[in-house]
Amino acid sequence: MPTGETNLNTLLKNMTPVLNPGDYVYCTTTTANNINLNDIIAFFKEEEAITLILKKETADELNLEYSYIAAWITLTIHSSLEATGLTAAFATALAKQSISCNVVAAYYHDHIFVAKKDAERAVKVLKGLSK
Repeated sequence: MPTGETNLNTLLKNMTPVLNPGDYVYCTTTTANNINLNDIIAFFKEEEAITLILKKETADELNLEYSYIAAWITLTIHSSLEATGLTAAFATALAKQSISCNVVAAYYHDHIFVAKKDAERAVKVLKGLSK
Protein backbone atom coordinates (compact mmCIF):
# COMPACT_ATOMS: atom_id res chain seq x y z
CA MET A 1 0.00 0.00 0.00
CA PRO A 2 1.48 3.40 -0.93
CA THR A 3 2.36 5.60 2.03
CA GLY A 4 2.21 9.04 0.40
CA GLU A 5 4.49 11.97 -0.22
CA THR A 6 6.68 13.32 2.59
CA ASN A 7 8.68 16.09 0.87
CA LEU A 8 7.19 19.45 1.90
CA ASN A 9 8.19 21.27 -1.32
CA THR A 10 6.60 18.54 -3.44
CA LEU A 11 3.48 18.55 -1.28
CA LEU A 12 3.06 22.32 -1.54
CA LYS A 13 3.72 22.37 -5.28
CA ASN A 14 1.25 19.58 -6.04
CA MET A 15 -1.44 19.89 -3.35
CA THR A 16 -4.22 21.04 -5.72
CA PRO A 17 -7.12 22.17 -3.50
CA VAL A 18 -10.60 21.06 -4.56
CA LEU A 19 -13.71 22.70 -3.12
CA ASN A 20 -16.31 19.99 -2.52
CA PRO A 21 -19.91 21.05 -3.22
CA GLY A 22 -22.30 21.57 -0.35
CA ASP A 23 -22.45 22.87 3.20
CA TYR A 24 -20.97 20.91 6.10
CA VAL A 25 -21.51 21.13 9.86
CA TYR A 26 -19.99 19.87 13.08
CA CYS A 27 -22.45 18.22 15.47
CA THR A 28 -22.17 16.29 18.70
CA THR A 29 -24.09 13.27 19.87
CA THR A 30 -23.74 10.62 22.56
CA THR A 31 -24.44 7.80 20.10
CA ALA A 32 -24.23 7.44 16.34
CA ASN A 33 -26.36 4.28 16.26
CA ASN A 34 -29.26 5.98 14.46
CA ILE A 35 -27.02 7.58 11.80
CA ASN A 36 -26.22 5.83 8.55
CA LEU A 37 -22.44 5.43 8.29
CA ASN A 38 -22.64 6.47 4.62
CA ASP A 39 -23.96 9.88 5.75
CA ILE A 40 -21.00 10.61 8.05
CA ILE A 41 -18.10 12.55 6.52
CA ALA A 42 -15.96 12.14 9.65
CA PHE A 43 -16.34 11.42 13.33
CA PHE A 44 -14.17 11.49 16.38
CA LYS A 45 -15.02 9.99 19.76
CA GLU A 46 -14.10 12.32 22.59
CA GLU A 47 -14.62 11.90 26.31
CA GLU A 48 -17.58 14.31 26.29
CA ALA A 49 -19.37 13.14 23.13
CA ILE A 50 -18.97 12.02 19.53
CA THR A 51 -18.15 14.83 17.12
CA LEU A 52 -19.64 14.31 13.65
CA ILE A 53 -18.99 16.16 10.43
CA LEU A 54 -22.07 15.86 8.23
CA LYS A 55 -23.69 17.51 5.27
CA LYS A 56 -25.91 20.27 6.61
CA GLU A 57 -28.98 18.61 5.07
CA THR A 58 -28.24 15.38 6.94
CA ALA A 59 -27.89 17.20 10.26
CA ASP A 60 -31.16 19.02 9.58
CA GLU A 61 -32.96 15.74 8.79
CA LEU A 62 -31.63 14.23 12.03
CA ASN A 63 -32.50 17.37 14.05
CA LEU A 64 -28.88 17.71 15.20
CA GLU A 65 -27.78 21.13 16.40
CA TYR A 66 -24.80 22.98 14.91
CA SER A 67 -23.43 26.50 15.07
CA TYR A 68 -20.82 26.48 12.30
CA ILE A 69 -21.48 26.04 8.57
CA ALA A 70 -18.35 25.10 6.67
CA ALA A 71 -17.02 24.50 3.21
CA TRP A 72 -14.90 21.39 2.64
CA ILE A 73 -11.64 21.64 0.71
CA THR A 74 -9.63 18.52 -0.17
CA LEU A 75 -5.93 18.69 -0.97
CA THR A 76 -5.72 16.11 -3.73
CA ILE A 77 -2.08 15.08 -3.30
CA HIS A 78 -1.56 11.81 -1.38
CA SER A 79 0.29 13.13 1.65
CA SER A 80 2.00 10.79 4.07
CA LEU A 81 0.77 10.77 7.65
CA GLU A 82 4.47 11.21 8.51
CA ALA A 83 4.91 14.34 6.39
CA THR A 84 6.22 17.31 8.35
CA GLY A 85 5.15 20.91 7.87
CA LEU A 86 2.23 20.71 5.44
CA THR A 87 -0.49 21.51 7.97
CA ALA A 88 1.61 24.31 9.46
CA ALA A 89 2.27 25.80 6.01
CA PHE A 90 -1.34 25.99 4.86
CA ALA A 91 -2.74 26.88 8.30
CA THR A 92 -0.26 29.77 8.55
CA ALA A 93 -1.09 31.01 5.04
CA LEU A 94 -4.82 30.90 5.83
CA ALA A 95 -4.32 32.57 9.22
CA LYS A 96 -2.45 35.45 7.56
CA GLN A 97 -5.68 36.10 5.64
CA SER A 98 -7.79 35.76 8.82
CA ILE A 99 -9.27 32.45 7.67
CA SER A 100 -9.82 29.87 10.39
CA CYS A 101 -9.37 26.25 9.36
CA ASN A 102 -10.25 22.89 10.86
CA VAL A 103 -8.11 20.07 9.50
CA VAL A 104 -8.82 16.37 9.15
CA ALA A 105 -5.84 14.29 8.08
CA ALA A 106 -7.10 11.10 6.50
CA TYR A 107 -4.96 8.31 5.04
CA TYR A 108 -4.79 9.64 1.47
CA HIS A 109 -5.54 13.37 1.74
CA ASP A 110 -5.77 16.34 4.03
CA HIS A 111 -9.21 17.90 4.33
CA ILE A 112 -9.75 21.49 5.40
CA PHE A 113 -13.03 22.89 6.70
CA VAL A 114 -13.36 26.68 6.57
CA ALA A 115 -16.30 28.97 7.21
CA LYS A 116 -18.59 28.89 4.18
CA LYS A 117 -18.09 32.64 3.61
CA ASP A 118 -14.31 32.11 3.33
CA ALA A 119 -14.36 29.18 0.89
CA GLU A 120 -13.33 30.93 -2.33
CA ARG A 121 -10.67 33.04 -0.61
CA ALA A 122 -9.27 29.94 1.09
CA VAL A 123 -8.95 28.09 -2.22
CA LYS A 124 -7.17 31.10 -3.71
CA VAL A 125 -4.72 31.22 -0.77
CA LEU A 126 -4.06 27.48 -1.02
CA LYS A 127 -3.48 27.68 -4.79
CA GLY A 128 -1.03 30.52 -4.12
CA LEU A 129 1.06 28.23 -1.92
CA SER A 130 1.75 25.92 -4.87
CA LYS A 131 3.45 28.66 -6.87
